[in-house]
Amino acid sequence: MNNADGVAISAKAEPLTEKRTRHRWVVMGLIFCIWAIACADRANFGIALPYLKKEYGITNTEAGLIVSLFSFAYGFVQIPVGLIYKRLSEKTTGFLFSIFMILTSIFTGLMGTTSSVFLLQAYRVGLGLSEGPLGIGCTNVINRWFPAKEKGTATGLWIAASKLGPLIVPSVCIVVIQLWGWREIFYVFAIPGILFAIVWMVLVTNSPGENRFCSPAERQYILDETPANGSDTKSARAARATPMPYLDAINRTKQVPQLETIRQVFRSWNILGVAIGYGCMIGISNIFMSWIPTYLVTVKGFASVKMGFLASAPFIGAVAGNMLGGVISDRLLGGRRKPMMMLGALGTVIMMVLLIDAPDSVAYLGVTLIMSGLMLGIGFAGYSAYPMGLATKSTYPTAFGIVNCVGQIGGACAPLAVGILLDRYSWTSVFLYMVGTAALCLVLLLTVAEPLAVQADGTKARKRG
Repeated sequence: MNNADGVAISAKAEPLTEKRTRHRWVVMGLIFCIWAIACADRANFGIALPYLKKEYGITNTEAGLIVSLFSFAYGFVQIPVGLIYKRLSEKTTGFLFSIFMILTSIFTGLMGTTSSVFLLQAYRVGLGLSEGPLGIGCTNVINRWFPAKEKGTATGLWIAASKLGPLIVPSVCIVVIQLWGWREIFYVFAIPGILFAIVWMVLVTNSPGENRFCSPAERQYILDETPANGSDTKSARAARATPMPYLDAINRTKQVPQLETIRQVFRSWNILGVAIGYGCMIGISNIFMSWIPTYLVTVKGFASVKMGFLASAPFIGAVAGNMLGGVISDRLLGGRRKPMMMLGALGTVIMMVLLIDAPDSVAYLGVTLIMSGLMLGIGFAGYSAYPMGLATKSTYPTAFGIVNCVGQIGGACAPLAVGILLDRYSWTSVFLYMVGTAALCLVLLLTVAEPLAVQADGTKARKRG
């Protein structure tokens, strides 16, 4: 059967007569590697930026615009791609995912061939348009390939991959620059994506129903909607409804209707509020990715080795934060997404204050940047998993497309804003800007609800995608 409902009925009817495979974790491994590569393809520009500014005489505002063009293009394609994923067949969407991965690698390589600022801008736009569909593709596959009890953990791993790419970028780029030059950075990073795209076409389908490596027992396991912390009995569901009354009061945990139509998705403040908050946090992440290397070289005067270590520091913390946030959300908070998102926003406010007029100390900056990344990353899995608790599997790609579209466009404004601030003021204004955006994210999160659904028997229980 090709449609999702038919696959679900078939999988439920199949007896568990064979060993349950674990192919979903092979799929997760490929998602992790592909997303890390894709995020490295966008992050390497930050390391090359000081050399580009020198060669082409680019101002801070112009540099910020070039950085932001990627995110504007990335955000622009989110909603259209979400609608495409909803309408196309599983085989077609899997093939498209590989095509977009190959295009991402091609535009990465083209960055090294640029001979003008105009071409630099054009290739950044091409990179954003190519990489934009990959995020929705990854989360769509996670939503279809993992049971409710594992979605937060899987999403946390996916988000962690987005920080692993920028984590390895500074070290690799420094070696490449010393051996060859800044242009070769883009050639080196273009190769892995093409190889993994080919592997993806062989091993992965959009859902487990048609995958020859996934056993019927694993398919039935994936269809289990039981949350992570309990069995699916009436008493357990009732206990999960209000196990943390004080937290749920702050969290605004309540029953909300499931978003079953595209119109409902577009009209949901819960989706839009989270999307704007996501844009605030992506903006801070983009600043770390694109501007912190320049800050470390021009303001702190660090040589390439120290700069490479410190530029990686936020992403060391972010990788840990992404995985930790997903696990805590699934295992300790019963699938609640907002607490980690709010903690991340509050912690980021504190860390940005600590970075204002920071001393020229590698130890101080290293610890503070690692903790900044940890706070920034601990809530990121929630922004992707949160729509799973509101939308159906059919409307989730559109819901996440809205979150990612608004998030990426909001995040695109940040590097440009930094360029403008630096041309007029100083780095103190940049860190104050990040304090303000993190605080705005926290306020927005306080206005949205943590979704609580009602089971068919009328018992309240958490809705988990």
